[in-house]
Amino acid sequence: MATSDERVPKIMKQGRVVPWLYVAPALLIMTAIIMYPAINTFLLSFKNADGTLSAASACVPGEPCWGIFENFRYALTAPIMQSAFRNNLLWVILMVGGTVSMGLLIAVLAERVRYEALAKAIIFMPMAISFVGAGIIWKFVYAYGTGRVQIGLLNAIVTSLGGDTVSWLSQPAINNFSLIIVGVWMWTGFCMTILSAALKSVPDEILEAARVDGASEWRVFWKIMVPIIMPTIAVVVTTMVINVLKVFDIVYVMTGGNYGTEVIANRMYGEMYISHQSGRSAAIAVILILLTIPFMIWNVRRLREQEAIR
Repeated sequence: MATSDERVPKIMKQGRVVPWLYVAPALLIMTAIIMYPAINTFLLSFKNADGTLSAASACVPGEPCWGIFENFRYALTAPIMQSAFRNNLLWVILMVGGTVSMGLLIAVLAERVRYEALAKAIIFMPMAISFVGAGIIWKFVYAYGTGRVQIGLLNAIVTSLGGDTVSWLSQPAINNFSLIIVGVWMWTGFCMTILSAALKSVPDEILEAARVDGASEWRVFWKIMVPIIMPTIAVVVTTMVINVLKVFDIVYVMTGGNYGTEVIANRMYGEMYISHQSGRSAAIAVILILLTIPFMIWNVRRLREQEAIR
């Protein structure tokens, strides 16, 4: 019969092996649907249009060439890509700022109304609509016609007030803002839900003590509520940044990237399925992944910090 000392190494060995058996199915699935496609995309980014030769073969004599990184030169320096980067930056600034600020404002105000659940349900309702569906709905809202009868809701309101019709989706000065409004309309409910849950975790004793000491509601909000829920705000912001960097459906459905509304994900789709430049599309995908990774890492760290505090 084995002694207790002889059984210890066997138990320790099982403790190292058995956990891997439990996570093995998940690891296999992750490798098949995430790791392999990611590695394949990275390798494809160094090939030319037919996916066989090095991208360096596509270099034109007398023009700038980055050798095997030629697809990345296009992805980083082409005028249409620079326009896409600028538009994505505009989306990040306005949509993230709009959704988080509106979500926080509604979360605070909804707690003060009698029908809080109904109000929040109405604000959250757009999240139940697909991005394609939202794009089609708002395309009708922005519809532009040259005649007296306007099928677009917004132009119908403008003309009824005596104004002139506006081409909301084809004027470069306003079309990006029109698209961002659709994104804000869809995602404000998500931010509101997360931030509302965080606000409910703020101790009532602290708020009442501040009010008794004479603090106004404005100071209570900025000096007490916001600092307490700041970790949650940070997580919501990073989550929204990741979502906005990948924005595609709204732009594809409403403008197709035309009229100066191009974004990174839509350009990636266009290079792959319209221009049939799989190498360029893969290079854009790699750049998009690299842009999102820092925010993902920071988001995970913030979540771990919150779990440690709890």
